Amino acid sequence: MIKRMLTNFKKYSFLMSQLISRDFKVKYKRSVLGILWSLLNPLLTMTVMTIVFSQMFKFQVEGVNYIVYLMTGIIMFNYFNGASSAAMTSVVENFSLINKVYIPKYIFPISKCLFVGIDFLLTLIPWLIIILLTYFGLGDHICQININYILLPYIFLCLFLFAAGMGLLLSCISVFLRDIFHIYGIIITLWNYLTPVFYSIEILPDFLQKLMKFNPLYQFINCARSIVLYGQAPNLTHLVIIGIMGFGMFTIGGLVFKSKQDKFIYYI
Repeated sequence: MIKRMLTNFKKYSFLMSQLISRDFKVKYKRSVLGILWSLLNPLLTMTVMTIVFSQMFKFQVEGVNYIVYLMTGIIMFNYFNGASSAAMTSVVENFSLINKVYIPKYIFPISKCLFVGIDFLLTLIPWLIIILLTYFGLGDHICQININYILLPYIFLCLFLFAAGMGLLLSCISVFLRDIFHIYGIIITLWNYLTPVFYSIEILPDFLQKLMKFNPLYQFINCARSIVLYGQAPNLTHLVIIGIMGFGMFTIGGLVFKSKQDKFIYYI
């Protein structure tokens, strides 16, 4: 299945690029700052959330730079949220195009994940700038930069595969059940609070800390934080776990999508 998908991606690469280009044009249409919002948005969000959680609610994480801790969780969770939500609506939004010509239908959710992924890569620029600024007194702790950073692309790839798999699954469900658009909004809000984006897992009871290990987003975020906050490579077990979660979700989403895509035409 994966080999066939890669072949189709090459065959329909022009269409993929046009879909991504269209999304960029729509997103930044009549915007003065345009793509700069991809850089400013995480900085502004991080500033607001840092003030709220560190100053008003007094959240801190012992021994690490809380600003980087918070921003790492924000940008990774926001990518998953944005990619899976955009992919969920992609098939329904493109029914008119699907009806006219033959196109592998999974092109649409995958293109959405790639589009949001480009935005994600842009947000890494201010994230890295914040990490560098810790050497000049930003926050109470310095973030170490070392060879372990070469593991970050693997972590981000696993996150992309997990988001793409979820997007494939949700886009398939949305064809048959439009209520999923509203249901998923509630699910993702709950998922956000159940993931230690702005708080430390240490404040949770022991049984919740054990349950947190089954939260895929916690695993992805925790692996990235191990590198940027502690200067340590995640252990091999954790790297294998996030690989299984990423490839596993992508496989499940792809198989479900493939098994149901021929029935989409009856639900337009």
